[in-house]
Amino acid sequence: MANEIEHKYLVHKDAWRPSRAGVLYRQGYLSSAKEGVVRVRIAGDEGFLTVKGITTGITRLEFEYPVPLADAAIMLDQLCMRPLIEKTRYHEDYQGHCWEIDEFHGDNAGLVIAEVELDSADERFALPPWAAANVSEDPRYFNSNLAVNPYKNWKS
Repeated sequence: MANEIEHKYLVHKDAWRPSRAGVLYRQGYLSSAKEGVVRVRIAGDEGFLTVKGITTGITRLEFEYPVPLADAAIMLDQLCMRPLIEKTRYHEDYQGHCWEIDEFHGDNAGLVIAEVELDSADERFALPPWAAANVSEDPRYFNSNLAVNPYKNWKS
């Protein structure tokens, strides 16, 4: 059993620039029930199937398995709900933690979110200067919800 414990922050776009190349991600949802989601993802040239449970605070169960790239592509193209999530993921090291910064494309263009995964819910970490509002417990920013209600539809 694997727990995902993460904090999510909006990113000050004028304060952050990638320090290294990112990887293009395409992902879609086979199921996005309240009880859990089943996601298909292509990250670069690798395919994955992921099952995630209900989020409680900043923690949820997560199981991820590699799948053949061709299978992942067929699932994305023929089985997943629309729109797909498209983003470029960057990794930034900051004071002992690796941050994942997602710059969204398509229907979620303009949205940039940083996540830091932790070993425990009470683990301390430093906020990078480009981290803005904490959106860890705002379900609008879950990728599964961005597929249903994309950022382009939000009112300012």
